[in-house]
Amino acid sequence: MSLLLNTLANVTPVLAQAADAAQAAAKSTADIPFFEQKALIYAAAFTSIGFAAIGSAYGCGSASCAAMGAWKKCYAQNKPAPFQLLIFAGAPLSQTIYGMIVMFIVMGGATSISMATAGNWIVYSLVGVLAGIAMGVSALWQGISAAAACDAFAETGKGFANQLMALGIVETVAIFVLAFSIVLLSSLGAA
Repeated sequence: MSLLLNTLANVTPVLAQAADAAQAAAKSTADIPFFEQKALIYAAAFTSIGFAAIGSAYGCGSASCAAMGAWKKCYAQNKPAPFQLLIFAGAPLSQTIYGMIVMFIVMGGATSISMATAGNWIVYSLVGVLAGIAMGVSALWQGISAAAACDAFAETGKGFANQLMALGIVETVAIFVLAFSIVLLSSLGAA
C-alpha cells in the first residue's frame, strides 16, 4: 500500500505539469481568431490537392515521355505503336482526384465553429498537407514505374496486365492515405 501511495505521490506532480502544459496549449490555440484558423484550414485543403497534382504532373510527364520514345522506336522498326501506352501515361492522374477528395473533407472542417474552438484546425491542416505529399509521391513513383512499363510493353508487346497490376500496387499507397484521412477526419468531426 505504501508503494502505491509513493508512486501516486511521484506521479501527481508530473500529471499536474502535463495538465498545465495542455491548458497553455489550448490557450495559445484559442488566441488565434476563427477567421485565421479557417484560412489555415483552407490553405491546408489546397495543399492536399496541390501536392497530389504536382506528383501527378511529374508522373504523367515521365510516363508520357517514355510512351513517346517507345512509339518512336515502334515507328522506326515498322511495328504498330501500342495504344495501351496512353493508359500507362495517364495512370498517375488519379492521385489528383484523391487529393481533391481530401481537400473537400478538410474544407468541410473549416465550416465547423466547434472544430475551431477545440483547436482541431491543427489536425485538419496536418492531414491536408501530409496527405497531399504522400499522394504526390505515390503519383511520382507511379509515373516512373509507368515509364518503365511503356518501354517494356512497346518492345515486347507482352505483359500489359502484369505491368498494370504493378502500377496498381504503387497507387494503393495513395488509396490507403485517402481512406485513413477520411477515417481520421470523420472521427474528429464526430468528437
